Formats: sequence, structure tokens, C-alpha cells
Amino acid sequence: MLVSAQPTPNLTPVLDPGVCPRRVVLLTSPDMRERAAWLEAVYRPRGVVTEQWPISNAWDIEAIQGRVLEFLESEDALADAGELALNATGGTKPMSIAAYEVFRDCDCPIYYVHPEEDRLIWMHPSGRPPHALADVVRIPDFVLAHGGCVQAEEDIRIPPAFRDFTRDMVRDIGYFEKALGRLNWYASEARDGLRSPPLEVAHEFDNAFQDLLERLDMLGILRVSDGCILFADEAARFFANGGWLEQHVHAAMNALRGRGIRIQDARRGLQVEWQTGHSRNEIDVAFLVDNRLHVIECKTRGWAERGAGADALYRLDSLADAAGGLQARAMLVSYRRLGKGDVRRARDLGIEVVQGGQIAEMAARLQRWVKPA
Repeated sequence: MLVSAQPTPNLTPVLDPGVCPRRVVLLTSPDMRERAAWLEAVYRPRGVVTEQWPISNAWDIEAIQGRVLEFLESEDALADAGELALNATGGTKPMSIAAYEVFRDCDCPIYYVHPEEDRLIWMHPSGRPPHALADVVRIPDFVLAHGGCVQAEEDIRIPPAFRDFTRDMVRDIGYFEKALGRLNWYASEARDGLRSPPLEVAHEFDNAFQDLLERLDMLGILRVSDGCILFADEAARFFANGGWLEQHVHAAMNALRGRGIRIQDARRGLQVEWQTGHSRNEIDVAFLVDNRLHVIECKTRGWAERGAGADALYRLDSLADAAGGLQARAMLVSYRRLGKGDVRRARDLGIEVVQGGQIAEMAARLQRWVKPA
């Protein structure tokens, strides 16, 4: 296998029981050693023997040919038996061309992983049928192959009363929009200590805001005491501060299973620490379909602050690329509508946007996003 910045084609065949090898040799240039180690961290717990076969220059075709030929000569018995195969998908183009030529001259099998169709295509010998890759990769391994480590995730069952609350919030956006913005501010200010600043007098006479507080009080999320909002615990504060939308989107995603879409894995509230730079990101909702990662960011905030929408979109674009590579898809679900400029920016970045009243059709929007007509 040829190591590059896109690990998915080197991941899916190894985890597929139908084509899983006993041993993997990674042709690795100096700048790809760390990425090769990330792949090895996924392979080895599954009993796949791995090793790196180093090359000094990923762009020197003749030198690469020499190293690949050296490897085949060291494994001449396996090569003669047809038990060595080349995955020609990764690496630089010179790496792929050089390895392909040497393997073909030695009459060894060669395959390519089609990134869009999620299948393995045999390039040599001719006449072998393609193989549909099994959808068995799980998100922690997928992220690990991309250099991240899942540190934590949300795993909370949603009571029916909570689902009723989110349904009403989505149905009556026009009524709750401003009230929710106020609640977000109080919940953010209560991050330390679970107690908000005193309620402003005007907010005490805001019917929609008081309605919102009463509904959350009935759910045991918060109560008002001495003119302040007291949250039951951090999970309750998070739910009031937009976590309810995350739960709603996650539930809509789960509904896809009843619409003929096979979700191989789904997670919510992921905390991911990256091995490069030791930075950390949160992924609100993530799921895999056909070995392609789908990343969803859920926002209930407003976008009036200059540059806020652009910053959120660029962060989401970078996060999807880091966690899932070039084939990953990203979606922003926003309770409050984005500006026209940000909608255009999202389109340019290839980010799907579901906003405002569109959230009421979340499951249908997700279905069209995952499986376009």
C-alpha cells in the first residue's frame, strides 16, 4: 500500500473480511511516516501484521521502482504464488506509476479503490470482477486513521418529553427564535456554577421567553430562583444552550435507517484530540455511510456579529477534511437563518445548510444529502 494524506483507500480494504490481508506493507516516504503509524494503529489490534518499507523520495520514479522491485525480490515465493497485491490508490503519482509498472511486470495482482463508488477495482489481471467494499469501519477507527483520537462522546437516551420539546421548538421557530437567543446568553454565562446572572426586567415580561423557561422547568432542566436561572447540572445547561438541537438532528439521522439508508456507525458529541499539534475539536453529530464520513454542526446562535458565519463555515470545512479526508461531507444546521453571503460561502465550500423552518423536515433533508437523487 502507498501511504498518502488520504488514508481511507488504505483502510477500507484491510477491514473488509472479504479481502482482508494477513499482512500489510506500507511504502512510506519520510513525510508520511506519522500517517503510516496512524494506519498501523488501526491494523494491528485486528491481528494484521504491518511494516513500513521506506523510500527516500516520493517523486523519484526510478528510485521508487528500485525499492519496489527490491521488495518483490525479497518476497519472491509469495510473488510467484500470486499472494502479493498492490493497492495503487495512494501515494504520489510517481509512487503509483512506479509501483504499478513493477507489479505488472512481475504479473502480481493490482487493484484500485474507487473513492466515489466505494468498491475495489482490479486493474491486473484483467477480467476480475470489482468488489463492493464492506461497510464495517467504525468512527473511532476512521478518525484514528486520520490522526485523531476520540476521547469522549455523548450517549444519552432521549425521554419522550424531551422529543416533544424539540418538536415544538422546531415547529414554532418564529415564536421562540428571539427567546432562545436570550436563553443561550444566560446559559453561556452560567457555564461556571450553573447559575445565570439576574434576569433583565424586560425578559421577565417576554411571553415567549417565559414560556420557554416554563417548558424547561417542567423537564427538570432549570428553575428560576431569586431572579436567576439555576440549571440542574452541566448536562441540563448544555441541553438548554443548544444541545436539544443536536439531539433532534441525531434522532432525525437515526430515522434514516427506516428509509433504506444503511448507517454503519453514528456518534454524537464527540471530543476528538488530534495527534498533530494536540488540538481538540468537538463534533456534534457524525455518521458513516458507504465508508464516507458525514459531519454535522448544530447551532442555535445568531449570526449578526461580523464574520461569525464565515468563521463557523471555515472551521466546519477544516474539521470535516481533518476527520474524514477529501470524501467527507459537512452540514451546518442553524436554528437562526444565515446571511445571504454566508449561504453562498457554504455553497462554495460544498457545505450543506439546513436553517430555520427547513429543520422541520430534517430527516428528509438528511436523506437527500446522503443519497442525492
